[in-house]
Amino acid sequence: MSNTDSFVEEVNEEVRRDRLYGYLRRYGWIAVLLILGIVGGAAFSEFRKAQSRAAAEGLGDAMLAALAVDESAGRATALAAIEPATPTSAAVLRLLTAAEQASAGDTDAAVATLDALAVDGDVAPIYRQLAQFKSVTLRGEDAPVAERRQALEAMAQPGHAFRLLASEQLALIDIETGDTQSAIDRYQAIVSDAEVSTDLQQRALQVIVALGGEPELADVTGLDDSTGTAGTDE
Repeated sequence: MSNTDSFVEEVNEEVRRDRLYGYLRRYGWIAVLLILGIVGGAAFSEFRKAQSRAAAEGLGDAMLAALAVDESAGRATALAAIEPATPTSAAVLRLLTAAEQASAGDTDAAVATLDALAVDGDVAPIYRQLAQFKSVTLRGEDAPVAERRQALEAMAQPGHAFRLLASEQLALIDIETGDTQSAIDRYQAIVSDAEVSTDLQQRALQVIVALGGEPELADVTGLDDSTGTAGTDE
């Protein structure tokens, strides 16, 4: 019985081995494809990462070379000639180009660069909003008051990244046009805003006092006693 059992076990083992080989011959190509897919995917991912790193390094080198030019006009020309690889890098290049154009005294070119960025739907909203804000402030008093006020009021709406800075610019327009009370009211609203930065809050307090107003600090959060005292003592 022992020899018979051993023989049966050997036969069963051979049968199982034959079945395994049969499965491998029939379906083994699937496993090979899976392995090749995993290896190929990993290799492609590494290739894309290497490409991205190379593109970023190339862009950085080109930007550094452009910014190393002696004159602002030359820097603006060099920056404008760089080919960006992504919408984000294109937005950064336009902002840098506009800054150099403005530094060189070519305000019209800087405004045109910013306006083009402000309406570019391929870039993130934050860059478009920044370009729009910088364009309006760069024009300054060269643009009609009504035009500046309309653009800034649109930017001062909730949800805009630069709404408080736009409100500050509107207050400056109020001062420019002699509407002192409106300017004080705008600055007071800025001071009381929960999202105001410390620097902007301090500026607003100082201007309120300079305009002859009395800052209302009762509802202001994030303002310590020393800050309030300093603002009102000036």
